[in-house]
Amino acid sequence: MFWPITLLGLLIGWLLASIPGALLGGLLGQVLDRRLGLDSWASLRERLAGKPALKGNELLFFLLGRLAKSGGRVSPAHIQAAREEMRRQGLDAAAQQLAIAAFNRGKASGDGLRVTLQRLRGQREEGRRLIQACWRMARAQGSMGAREHELVLLWGKWLGWDAAEVAALDQGAARRNEAPAGRGGAYEQALQLLGVRQDSDPQLIKRAYRRLLSKHHPDKQAGAGASPAQVREATERTRELHSAYALIRERRGFR
Repeated sequence: MFWPITLLGLLIGWLLASIPGALLGGLLGQVLDRRLGLDSWASLRERLAGKPALKGNELLFFLLGRLAKSGGRVSPAHIQAAREEMRRQGLDAAAQQLAIAAFNRGKASGDGLRVTLQRLRGQREEGRRLIQACWRMARAQGSMGAREHELVLLWGKWLGWDAAEVAALDQGAARRNEAPAGRGGAYEQALQLLGVRQDSDPQLIKRAYRRLLSKHHPDKQAGAGASPAQVREATERTRELHSAYALIRERRGFR
């Protein structure tokens, strides 16, 4: 991909601080961009932050880890589904270790995946492989929650598939003759829980989330003399707020 002005070229040209320097920086930058696989400012930020680009099976198991954790807790069924996916992908011992590490990173990460998945637009077979594996993980416990369903639809959209195409790859639904949940249901519920709208400014969404989190935090409730039942209710409410905010943030693409 030829860029008139490349990412590293801009940086190098700025450092050289002259028009000839900018031209030289552009040429050097094009070479480095190709060598490092940089195709956007996001990929440059990832490199500067020391984050390796996710691809192949590492990306697959990162997605599966994010899905497994999306309901709040990774169950034995999720772990078993990940093991079965390793066998399905034919991973050897070394590749399995990398997959386990990627799965754990996915569980712990709050980073957005939009840029990573959009890079795969046009790679239909790879998109199909990722989406089908995600559906299998979403159904690992026998039934699929709204949060898991919403995530797979969203990731499929970023991969360049429409909702009907993504739903058609859910082999579990085909076997059970199930109709997929309504589009946007979990997202609408998340907006309602935080008391914000689809077009609300990200800063307003963050403030609403923090205000509600402070209000319902179980430690605060316990300190105010709440009963054990009220503390348990506050704990569940806090978990719902975490999940709602994570979904909105991923859907809107802000950190």
